[in-house]
Amino acid sequence: MSKFELKLPRMGESVAEATLTSWLKEVGDTIEMDEAIFEIATDKVDSEVPSEVDGILLEKCYNVDDVVKVGQTVAIIQVGDDVDVSETSNTQNDVVEEEPVLEEMVSAAESAVVHAKAETSSVHVNGSSDRFYSPLVKNIAKEEGISFEVLDQIAGTGKDGRVTKDDILSYVKNGVNKPVAKEVASKTVQPVQNVESSEDASQEKVKEETTNTAVAEKPKMQVSRGDEVIPMTRMGKLIAKHMTDSVSTSAHVQSFIEVDVTNIVKWRNKIKDGFFKREGEKFTFTPIFMEAVAKALKKYPMMNISVEGDTVVKKKNINIGMAAALPDGNLIVPVIKNADQLNLMGIAKVVNDLADRSRNNALKPDEVQGGTYTVTNVGTFGSVFGTPIINQPQVGIMALGAIRKIPSVIETSEGDVIAIRSKMYLSHSYDHRVVNGALGSMFAKAVADYLEGWDVNREV
Repeated sequence: MSKFELKLPRMGESVAEATLTSWLKEVGDTIEMDEAIFEIATDKVDSEVPSEVDGILLEKCYNVDDVVKVGQTVAIIQVGDDVDVSETSNTQNDVVEEEPVLEEMVSAAESAVVHAKAETSSVHVNGSSDRFYSPLVKNIAKEEGISFEVLDQIAGTGKDGRVTKDDILSYVKNGVNKPVAKEVASKTVQPVQNVESSEDASQEKVKEETTNTAVAEKPKMQVSRGDEVIPMTRMGKLIAKHMTDSVSTSAHVQSFIEVDVTNIVKWRNKIKDGFFKREGEKFTFTPIFMEAVAKALKKYPMMNISVEGDTVVKKKNINIGMAAALPDGNLIVPVIKNADQLNLMGIAKVVNDLADRSRNNALKPDEVQGGTYTVTNVGTFGSVFGTPIINQPQVGIMALGAIRKIPSVIETSEGDVIAIRSKMYLSHSYDHRVVNGALGSMFAKAVADYLEGWDVNREV
């Protein structure tokens, strides 16, 4: 019998660990290659981790809500032609034959337990009990304003009565009155020792009273009878913080440009049925816009940068984020890596794949990282244009407005005439700390020029 150790895979440069949110298989279950075994959550995305081999789940190395580092073994799978389910639960013969080895393992395990208790002692909350809480549960409690005393009172359904993520989210969802997130500052202000004068003591007291007043005067949400209080999802909270941080970080400014996409609309109508019949999937406008943005970034590489402190990092790769709506109303931004190196067919394939897996919550953490510029299609929801917020640490984002048929003046050899044309607006938000109005406007104009110069005889 051979064993395979399934480790937590690498999930991007900035992701070093993940929280195990659920097991999809139990010990003794038969597993096929590429079949999902457990689910994880990071601060970027939730995703499933598939098996790399066929076999039987022999051991779970972590429990739900445990934090696992990249490269650590999460599950042990029995592989080989001699797989026997009974071996996963009946190992007494092996124990008898390897008694000396077992004693050494027990001794090592006891030592490891002592070491682990020493390391995790700081993870126990300072509440009324010696109860253990995972980092995920503690973070949710902190965000929801649940004190340690209240947390100690929540009934846990996990192993040994531990509070799981579902337990604390259920507590929040039920609308139980929650205590204030932070204790009043007066409880944390230490008595002034060795005050040199009564004036210093007075100033300290004034400072304390000012802090207390600021906490007390914080406006509270008014909830009327019949109102429904809906807690924000974990992803919703992360998005809200990310957007707020972006607004306070970047000096947002916008440029708008109207684009005549009549030729693109006619060309797509001509080829979309043949594309679907040949490839088995739809051909949308999105790949066309992504190609145009990639070309514009190649022409204006100083739009493909990020800001880190007082320095500017000019990115080598052109990785375009594609904002996609999720069924719960949130947005996620999967990334088309090296978009400038893909032809239109390649971009169309990647766009469809990322969009489908976004809706099914099947994206990998690495697929929502590394973007250097972002595109969002507000026209999908009928908006003519918008002023999108920059996706940090990028310096630009483009919103695609709805395509509309409108009367327009066009120039002909016989003079100006009014005709019905398909037009749309491009809204370009950029960071005015490092991108001036000229560059921001020229970039938007370059995208428009690529779209208006579309070759109607092009093949996909």
